[in-house]
Amino acid sequence: MAPPPRPPTPSPTAPPPAGSVIVTFQVEAEEYRILLTDADDIEIAQRLLAGEEAPGIPNGEIVRGETGVNTGWSWHIDPATLEFADITVEVCDGLPSHVEDGTLAGDRYCPWGAQVIDIESAA
Repeated sequence: MAPPPRPPTPSPTAPPPAGSVIVTFQVEAEEYRILLTDADDIEIAQRLLAGEEAPGIPNGEIVRGETGVNTGWSWHIDPATLEFADITVEVCDGLPSHVEDGTLAGDRYCPWGAQVIDIESAA
């Protein structure tokens, strides 16, 4: 059975959908933020914050040139493409600064060492 379709990507100027959250991840000494709009993704993030077992690698498409909720950086992750994984390819692993400076030049970001350190309402 196919999974339900993901909600459309929110417009950068539109308010986030009801129930959305902003998750802050720490990767080594750096932090970045992702807007989560999917209930399953939000549940996984909450489990990770609580120290519970769950797929722990955030993996999503990079939107360059738009900050979104990822203040302090010139990019954000498209919430409609985000998934949490147990394993990913190495080419999308790195620090948020590697996305910023172009060291990670691909279209996806999947930091293996990311830790959820905060979840807040996006409303």
